[in-house]
Parts: sequence; C-alpha cells; structure tokens
Amino acid sequence: MDTSAWGAHATTADSRAVPQVFFCDPEAVAVGLSAEQAEQSGYGVQVADVDLGQAVAGAKLYADGYRGRARMVVDADHGTLLGVTFVGPGVSELLHSATVAVAGQVPIDRLWHAVPCFPTISEVWLRLLETYRDTPNTTSGR
Repeated sequence: MDTSAWGAHATTADSRAVPQVFFCDPEAVAVGLSAEQAEQSGYGVQVADVDLGQAVAGAKLYADGYRGRARMVVDADHGTLLGVTFVGPGVSELLHSATVAVAGQVPIDRLWHAVPCFPTISEVWLRLLETYRDTPNTTSGR
C-alpha cells in the first residue's frame, strides 16, 4: 500500500487540501494552510495579498463597488502553493481551481502558464502571481 504523502492510500488531502466555503455576505473560501499554520508547521512562507476590487478588472464587471481580498501562501523553499484564501462576492467559484493547485502542489513557475480569461474574477491568479514575484522574499519558518 502506498501511504506516502499524496500516495493512493494516504489521506493527505484530508489535512493539506480541504476546501472550505462560508456562504455569508461576502463569501469566504479557503483551501490548504493559512500562513500561520504553515509557519507553525515549519515551512518557509511567502505571502501574496491582492485587493480584488482594485486589482482585478473582472471584479469591476461582476459588480459596481466590488470589494474582496485574496491571499496565496507559498512554500518559499519549494515554490509551491500551501494555501489560498478568497473573500468577496462569488469567490466560491474560484475554490476548485485553488484546490487543484494546492492538492497538485503546482509550482508557482508553472501557474504562470495557466492563463486566466479576461475580464473575469479568475484573473486574480495573475495578480497574485505578480504580487508574489514583485514582493521581496520575506520568509518565515525554518
């Protein structure tokens, strides 16, 4: 039996890639580890935060005065996603793509090639990647 992390008989997703959605106003969704959880687990962490209403053109088309936030938590040592959080109207539709990226341990360098449709709220992925790229590496953890 393959019980290694992400093996066929492991429950890794039960602790590392559990999607959560809160149907409130605004919606709040998350998958994977928060920055605090990742730091407590000993990861070197880099965080990218984006204001959805200001940085994402598709959000402005979704609703006038759109307000929301997005956070991407990256394993700074391996360049993979540890967790993603979105808050804002309709963000539950972004949760599955985040879950796939976290569960698949998709490298940040590879995510650049997943081109989002324009203008949609999903272009938040590009804004998160740009923020990650343009932010000095302020890791914590080990």
